[in-house]
Amino acid sequence: MQQTLILLKPDAVQRRLIGEVTGRFERKGLRLAGLKFVQASRSLAESHYAVHKGKPFYESLIQFLTSGPTVAMVWEGREAVAVCRLMMGATDGAKSPPGTIRGDFSLSVQNNLIHGSDSPENAAAEIALWFESKELVSHTTTDSKWIG
Repeated sequence: MQQTLILLKPDAVQRRLIGEVTGRFERKGLRLAGLKFVQASRSLAESHYAVHKGKPFYESLIQFLTSGPTVAMVWEGREAVAVCRLMMGATDGAKSPPGTIRGDFSLSVQNNLIHGSDSPENAAAEIALWFESKELVSHTTTDSKWIG
């Protein structure tokens, strides 16, 4: 079963969209394996965005992620990485189609509500940054035979 990291960034928390976004993943049929409400430290944000170090927007990413609480989640299911990325929509909310999370709730490139891992390999690395293995619970839901 594939896992992916989803972060509801400080703007999603401030706009009280946690339940709305989480409900979308649940209704899709993904299973929640981990959930935390955290204030990201600078070192965690720097590790999370290490791939962008040296780019002009790096510092603003760090400042944004550390500006308020974040909801960190691990979702699992068939093709979880690709499914979640599709549900999130394009990075630029103004260019993201209606029906996606960003298309329905965002107009911004930076304040775009949500982060999702972009590959299974990055998902594993990102999950390890945000969660200890003992904090993850894999389980089977009663409707799993109907969902896939």
